[in-house]
Amino acid sequence: MTPVIHEIMRTSGSANPLVPAPADLIWSAVVFAILLVFFWFKVLPNFKKNIDARTEAIEGRLALAEKAQAEAAAKTANIEAEQAEARAEAAQIRESARAEGAAILAELKEQASLEAARMTETAKKQIEAERQSAIISLRTEVGALAIDLASSVVRNNLKEDKSASAIVDGFLADLEKEGK
Repeated sequence: MTPVIHEIMRTSGSANPLVPAPADLIWSAVVFAILLVFFWFKVLPNFKKNIDARTEAIEGRLALAEKAQAEAAAKTANIEAEQAEARAEAAQIRESARAEGAAILAELKEQASLEAARMTETAKKQIEAERQSAIISLRTEVGALAIDLASSVVRNNLKEDKSASAIVDGFLADLEKEGK
């Protein structure tokens, strides 16, 4: 054995070197108790305050997050409701526009039909008037041609016949009587 080990054994006697002396155990226990009381009454409450403050902060943040999430869900629901309302309104406007377009189209067709009937009637009247005018014009021309023809025939007969001269004189006399 070495001299250091002999010295340790001599001072501690024949006891176990791993077990401290009773005085050391008492002083260690007193120091441990003082440190335990110090930590129990000074350090642990501060530690608990810090932990409680952090817990409250975390819970507050969680509550704020839940509140924000609820608000976001409510806003999302409102937006979806507004979108549904806007879609319904747009569909109603489209349907109204279709109905109005159909009514306008029907009205325009009716007006076009009436206008076509009016134009047809006007054209028929105009054609009838032109027909009457043509008939009158033809009668006048045919009458003039007939008179020219009759005159030509009568002149030829009158030149040949002396009795024709008497007919002309009689005709002139009738005209004079009618004129009076």
